[in-house]
Amino acid sequence: MIEVSHLSKQFGTFRAVDDVSFSIPTGQIVGLLGPNGAGKSTTMRMITGFLQATDGEVLIDGLNIEDSPVEAKRKIGYMPESAPLYGDMIVEDYLTYIAQVQNQDPAVKIPQLCDECGLREVMHKNISELSRGYKQRVGLAHALMNDPEILILDEPTSGLDPNQIEDVRALIRNIGKTRTVIISTHILSEVETLCSRVIIIAKGRVIADSPTDELRTRYGNSATIFVQASPCTAEELKTELTKISGISDIVKTDGESIKGDDKVTSVLVNLSGENEVRPEIARAVIKKGWTLYELSLKRNSLEDVFHTLTMGEQE
Repeated sequence: MIEVSHLSKQFGTFRAVDDVSFSIPTGQIVGLLGPNGAGKSTTMRMITGFLQATDGEVLIDGLNIEDSPVEAKRKIGYMPESAPLYGDMIVEDYLTYIAQVQNQDPAVKIPQLCDECGLREVMHKNISELSRGYKQRVGLAHALMNDPEILILDEPTSGLDPNQIEDVRALIRNIGKTRTVIISTHILSEVETLCSRVIIIAKGRVIADSPTDELRTRYGNSATIFVQASPCTAEELKTELTKISGISDIVKTDGESIKGDDKVTSVLVNLSGENEVRPEIARAVIKKGWTLYELSLKRNSLEDVFHTLTMGEQE
């Protein structure tokens, strides 16, 4: 279990992390999100003990990372965004060296990690000759060498092609079955695919912490409805549709042009509840004698929520 309490980090006059607190139980995969410079990597480095906190504390299974660094770090595997690999070493020799440094038996650990991380076909290649995808796999094998209970991955799929991304995601899913995992990433679809929980950081502060499947409803509308009708104005549509219970707001938007009809209006309807309002919208438009070109439900994406939360903080 990871417990972060009132964690802060000051670099001169700049406060990179500001009073961050959260706890992560064993066996949970958590996505740590935020814009560039939000404090994600700094937070991860303090959790691993790589950086010393200015204020606050980090407990790893009850062990303070600063008071008991050796015991706490034995429970952690860490892969930074650019894994610090020795490019002039052969993969097998490098992993043997890491095993010996960490008092592990190479004869036992290397075959196990070779299979777990999909490295069998590159074991006798120089690390400098590997693709970025395979270098990430070697970095994962390094992080897993001491069989850690906690795995912390900073941008694990950064710079990979789509096939490599899917391979690394599959590895993380498998690893996450038996370990606590924190993933820092800019790829929001990755969070939806891998993580059961999302923590969003902006300007060094936690601005959202939620199960992934509840994030949309907790922080903004879970859905909007796109309506395209003619001949009417946005104000006329708004006047009619706001009479319907369950609609909170209506905003004019852009839509595809309709050939032969230059009086088409498109709006987004924001909902205030979970009631199904599409039949009432259709009836209201038809009752006015307007043509209904489109009526569709748009589920808000994680990108929408992220943008709303982080842009508010930046402003």
